[in-house]
Amino acid sequence: MSKLVNKLQTDLLKRHINPFLFCFFTLMFLLLMQFLILHIDKLIGKDIPISIIIELILTNLAYMVVLAAPMAVLVATLMAFGKFSEFNELTALRSSGVNPFKIMRPVLVASLLLCVGLAWFSNNVLPEANQKARSLFIDIRLKKPGFDLKPNTFYNGIEGYTFLVERIDSETDSLYDITLFQEPNDNKQRAYISAEKGFLESKGDQALNLILINGNMLQFANAGRGPSDRFERHSFARHSMIMDLSDLSFMRSDPENRNRSDRTMSSRAMLAVVDSLYKEIEQQISIASRDSSVIPTKNISGRNSYFAPEALMKDKADSIKAVQSEYMVPNMFPKASIQRSLLAESTRQLREYENSLESIQSNIEWREKRISRYLVEVHKKFSIPFACVVFILFGAPVGIMLKRGNFGIAALVSTVVLTFYWVSLIQGEKLADRLFISPFWGMWTFNIALTLAGIYLVVRLSTGFRLRDLFTKNPQ
Repeated sequence: MSKLVNKLQTDLLKRHINPFLFCFFTLMFLLLMQFLILHIDKLIGKDIPISIIIELILTNLAYMVVLAAPMAVLVATLMAFGKFSEFNELTALRSSGVNPFKIMRPVLVASLLLCVGLAWFSNNVLPEANQKARSLFIDIRLKKPGFDLKPNTFYNGIEGYTFLVERIDSETDSLYDITLFQEPNDNKQRAYISAEKGFLESKGDQALNLILINGNMLQFANAGRGPSDRFERHSFARHSMIMDLSDLSFMRSDPENRNRSDRTMSSRAMLAVVDSLYKEIEQQISIASRDSSVIPTKNISGRNSYFAPEALMKDKADSIKAVQSEYMVPNMFPKASIQRSLLAESTRQLREYENSLESIQSNIEWREKRISRYLVEVHKKFSIPFACVVFILFGAPVGIMLKRGNFGIAALVSTVVLTFYWVSLIQGEKLADRLFISPFWGMWTFNIALTLAGIYLVVRLSTGFRLRDLFTKNPQ
């Protein structure tokens, strides 16, 4: 019997491989298409090298792996256990006295191994890939568009020149009725050039040769250094101009020189930042709790010296005696002028203290939100990989109960479960970022709920236990 169980365990584990691989690569393809649709407009028209585009896609595949693996596990589990139940193999095992949970153990062990590997990948590989992808996106965004002339449209993509071309022959790449404005610099003069025809020749990646035929040139003689009426005008049959295209080339920066965000840091680095933020909060609290007294004494000097009872108040109210106040401190002084100054100064310092407390509260709240955001990312690096185990616990009994091992049923059930899962994860992240709930509950609530549901379903399959049995009295 043990050999039969071991054989069934191995066979059931093998049944997961093909559905898992099929779903994994299908989901990777769909996520990749979504990425390209969202960002294709940033890549077109900038003459970005194909190697850079490929690297950008490869670096973004990292986050797709983390998302696709748990989803593929759920679909594969539903299909494998659904097919197992469909052929009444589970009924045969039950009649032999074999606990259904026993055949699930190898699959659970495999899911734990996948969870550990995915958690390592999410914590070590994914941040570096995100940092490189982010750096490439910034470099691409900063790159100027490639050389792209259009008819009857001014083009100033090349520094120092403005083009206007009336017609472009797409078959021969010839330009007709060309007007060119040349701006002055240290090496060339201001000029206005017109030509009947022209064409472009490439001089490598960094230069472009523009050949103009049958045209005129109006060239100022002062090279742009102040206004002048002196200019030269001449005609030409053929005129060649070499233009520098180095500004249009793609310049790549070092990702390590850019600041890192929560998506580009490992859990250890984020916990170090969280620790420093907690220390800053303690410093802010200590500032707010400092004792500050506005009660005057004889030792007060400087701007507050007029609080002393012996001070000479050069005021018209200096001869007015003190008034009886409902507050204790003003009654300590013999003159109304001193009482008035004390109350004015006390009110000013209280307002300053109130503003200081509001500023400290704002600083603490800002740091708490940053702490929550970092802790959300830390929990996310482990909650999403752990979903591989959760989906085995939940998907195996559900697949057995469905008794259908086809892809359609598995895809339908998976869509419903995964929709609730990702909505829970996204909303939990938002609520945690806004300090409504803790980062732990924001990232682990649905995992915990599915785990409890899966354990209940496994116990029900193994023992026939139902929740209503808890409320049913046993007959005496």
